[in-house]
Amino acid sequence: MKKITVLILMVVCVQSQAQQKPHYTQYILNQYILNPALTGIENYTDIKVSHRHQWAGIDGSPVTTYLTAHTPLGKKDYKTTATSFSMPGENPRGERYWEEYTAAEPHHGIGLQVINDKTGPLNQFTANITYAYHLGISPRTSIAAGFGAGFTRLGLQTDKLQFATAVDPAVYSSGTINKWKPDLSAGLYLYSADYFVGLSAQQILPQKIDFTENTVKQTGGRLVPHVFATAGYRFLVGDDFNFIPSVLVKYINPLPMQVDINAKLQYLDFLWLGASYRMKYGYAAMAGINVSNTVHVGYSYDYSTTALNNYSHGTHELLIGFTIGNKYDDGCPRNVW
Repeated sequence: MKKITVLILMVVCVQSQAQQKPHYTQYILNQYILNPALTGIENYTDIKVSHRHQWAGIDGSPVTTYLTAHTPLGKKDYKTTATSFSMPGENPRGERYWEEYTAAEPHHGIGLQVINDKTGPLNQFTANITYAYHLGISPRTSIAAGFGAGFTRLGLQTDKLQFATAVDPAVYSSGTINKWKPDLSAGLYLYSADYFVGLSAQQILPQKIDFTENTVKQTGGRLVPHVFATAGYRFLVGDDFNFIPSVLVKYINPLPMQVDINAKLQYLDFLWLGASYRMKYGYAAMAGINVSNTVHVGYSYDYSTTALNNYSHGTHELLIGFTIGNKYDDGCPRNVW
């Protein structure tokens, strides 16, 4: 098990110069976690809780838990009469959805993101307040711009650095060293009835990572900006199904671009199945169900095609969503897929 722990520590060291933000397999169910421009995009308060255990079975593997909540301000309901409710058995994202879709009225949105990401002895806790403004630029197309501001707390649990060899006293103590850093994100989101395109940046402020309490002068670790681009399209398949392929492109200097390709098939507003391919990493399957018009649940399982598959039991991700103030009983989001 010590060898596995050492492996994770090596991954952490690589991440100090590479990807530092968590992966999300079910990003399509909560694009707000990647892009603050989605703040307040729907007609209700959207709350999501997620727990992700990456590379289960490996000691010290990444574990990510988050809570997000956002709501519109001054957004007018797009439904105005009792006849706007979906009829029993009717697909709420069927032909009628395309016929009646209109761009968003100008409005604001506010939100909160709280994320805890732990890998081996390192823990990154981030909390951000977000804001966005939504504006219709054509009868059926809207654009939103948003930003998030808050803080990140980086923690090093130094008592987990005890090995057979001596540990540099500059970083070893009996407890946890915490470093507090400001955090800033920003994004744009273009959306309509049948497509979306998003661009966002997280951890915009490059900052030094130093757990040495200034006793060692030369350290190379830094928090670096992460850029995310997303795009997707909605197809009506028959009377009851929507098919939504999407792509997520991540860029973190000096890494090459990383690409995730997703596909989601949704039946009415009741359940969905999906699949994902992460370039040079592996595959994932996902499924979800709307328990009611106020609660939905999604689950994904990742299978790695890398050498890590010899040691892990895959990656599990659970997402639970709640809609508050959903007065028109939307069973599935109008603008987020």
